[in-house]
Amino acid sequence: MSATSNRSIADAWFAAFNELDLEALLSLYHDEAEHFSPKLKIRRPETNGLIRGKDALRDWWRDAFERLPSLQYEVVKLTTDDEQVFMEYIRHVQGEDDLRVGEVLEIRDGVIVASRVYHG
Repeated sequence: MSATSNRSIADAWFAAFNELDLEALLSLYHDEAEHFSPKLKIRRPETNGLIRGKDALRDWWRDAFERLPSLQYEVVKLTTDDEQVFMEYIRHVQGEDDLRVGEVLEIRDGVIVASRVYHG
């Protein structure tokens, strides 16, 4: 994949999140994709912050979309190369402080195989 193709995947990722479109979001991921997030460590401590596979991703994001219907991500910066996208964005949720987030998407053969979230 090229940096341009990976940028398109990142753009589709943001669109899916901002539309709370779970199926569009999942379509960007490999069936066995891994996802790490500090929020997973807090909300689901048994995961130690890491989930694998679309079923686990579906459960995680369905819960988030139901709990946070005002969830929106504002892109600050995207940096792409042939294998990954580094995304910096601001997480907006009504009634919560904004959260600055960094996330890396690892992309192989046109799908996300791993994602890793970083924030304080």
